[in-house]
Amino acid sequence: AVVGLDRAQVAALLQRPGVPKVNTSTLGLALARGQSGATTVSTTMELAAGAGIRVFATGGLGGVHRGYGSRLDISTDLLALSRFPVAVVASGSKSILDVPSTRELLETLGVPVVGWQTDRFPAFYQRDSGVGVDGRFDDLRELAMYARAELARTGRGLVVACPIPEAAEIPASQWLVWLAEAEQRASAGGAAGRDVTPALLAAVHEISGGATLKANIALVKNNARLAARLAVAMTGLG
Repeated sequence: AVVGLDRAQVAALLQRPGVPKVNTSTLGLALARGQSGATTVSTTMELAAGAGIRVFATGGLGGVHRGYGSRLDISTDLLALSRFPVAVVASGSKSILDVPSTRELLETLGVPVVGWQTDRFPAFYQRDSGVGVDGRFDDLRELAMYARAELARTGRGLVVACPIPEAAEIPASQWLVWLAEAEQRASAGGAAGRDVTPALLAAVHEISGGATLKANIALVKNNARLAARLAVAMTGLG
């Protein structure tokens, strides 16, 4: 596996058709076969931990799905957080998921969830999912000291919840309308299992006229900025 792609490698990956999404259960298959893959949070955590990287940013975590097809569907992202000592900066979990159940399962797995300048667990496009976090940090150095100590103490990961910027937030009432239509399209298209998330995200992007993509870019940039500052602060601690 390559940790830290150069520009040529990124371009080659983007131009390659049909790149599969790989999680911790399928990473080994891709490696054995010499295939490229698009990493999920769980796979990125595994590779980052192996490379000695302690912080990375993503948009939103995978989690507990809302019961499409009435079968259990839980992202490996949550279990990875209980296995790999990496701090993941994210805007909560994706809004298409059962966010309260996702938050509850993180607690069950013993994964700390702390908020950056917030007392609430975000829901990707919304700043408040209706559930809280384990603790709040407003000072970067204090967060860095906590993250470094917690990763070393437990050997597990932790979530740094960073809400989408207020100016980019999509009102919950509008989001629910778009999501309902996207769910109908995904169901009609026969999406199931790991195909549900990309089907829903693609549908809601089209339905919203690109508004969700614009919000997604805003929150990812914001998360990356915080993750970079946190990584520098943790390194500065020695």
